[in-house]
Amino acid sequence: MHGQLLLLGIKGHSLTKEEIATFKKIQPGGFVIFGRNVESPEQLRALTDSLKEVCDIEPLITIDQEGGRVTRTREIGNEPPSAEQLRKAGNPKKVGGLIARHGMITADVLRQLGINMDLCPVLDISYDDDADNALRGRCYGGDAQEVISNAGVFNANLRKGKVLSCAKHFPSCGLADVDPHHELPFVRKSKEDLLSSDLLPYTALMPTLDSIMSCHVHFSAIDPDSPGLPGSLSKNLLTGFLRNQLGYEGVIMTDDLDMGAIINTYGRGNDVKMSIEAGNDFAMICHQVDSAEVAVNAIKEISNNIIDDSLKRIEKLKKRIVSSPEFKRQLWDGYDKEIMQLRIDTLGEKRAREVIDYTGQKRSPVEDY
Repeated sequence: MHGQLLLLGIKGHSLTKEEIATFKKIQPGGFVIFGRNVESPEQLRALTDSLKEVCDIEPLITIDQEGGRVTRTREIGNEPPSAEQLRKAGNPKKVGGLIARHGMITADVLRQLGINMDLCPVLDISYDDDADNALRGRCYGGDAQEVISNAGVFNANLRKGKVLSCAKHFPSCGLADVDPHHELPFVRKSKEDLLSSDLLPYTALMPTLDSIMSCHVHFSAIDPDSPGLPGSLSKNLLTGFLRNQLGYEGVIMTDDLDMGAIINTYGRGNDVKMSIEAGNDFAMICHQVDSAEVAVNAIKEISNNIIDDSLKRIEKLKKRIVSSPEFKRQLWDGYDKEIMQLRIDTLGEKRAREVIDYTGQKRSPVEDY
């Protein structure tokens, strides 16, 4: 039961005997797929099928498949254009059409791979397209309305394609001054200012979101009496503000608790307990997966009332999971061709055919993280 509140990473291309034993024992609520888990379409589908086999309750199989630099399937297929590339591709009508195609193709690709949730769309506003705050190229707009329009189209078409969505990073990583993969960002924007800007995409799209991801950023206006408390561990932010004030009743999950902004300060166990008590339903552990049992034991220390509420929300979400179709290589190859055509229609023939090497660049590790 307590393991249902965990989203866990996997080490390699297939499950080890140790992972199988651990997952069968703790019964996690879901898993997160990364590039390290991807070797071929057939191999990845076999992996996701094996994850479902070790779980008594169907798990969420999630992935960060945004397009651009955050494309976990880059090694086995064409890279879809990024949110920034799509939003800069032309007039609003053209952009809307391209993003709609991107949402549908993404759903088709993920369902072939046995993945039922995309950790998208990004609802952060890009205040600086060149900022090194982990968001470069990932934002759907430079203001709230542009984000609402573009991210809303992606979200609608992803869900139309029978893949669940997750909006991120609540309430805002667009304001971050540093990369939370390394250290904790601080934001001093007032609650009123947040409501009139960064939070507008959430309030506008909330009825259509399957889940929301909380961010590792400290908001001094939300937690003035807790200096340095990350939003992902803040009861004021998640329970007091998101649930009680904004009225959100769906699933909330943390961003990866293995990021430097969290693990360097709180340590495993305490971070998981704090995150669930704050209002998250899922604690995400993507890399230090050997600590899963420590995490479960920490969850067991939490009040039954809190656990029961989270389990109800998770159960309700999982009822919307649609079973994956049989894998067919012909379909996969067809979808991959559609992605290349989307690249061409977005970037032009020459740019679309270029292969971008992200290694060695001074920026966030989000490409490989």
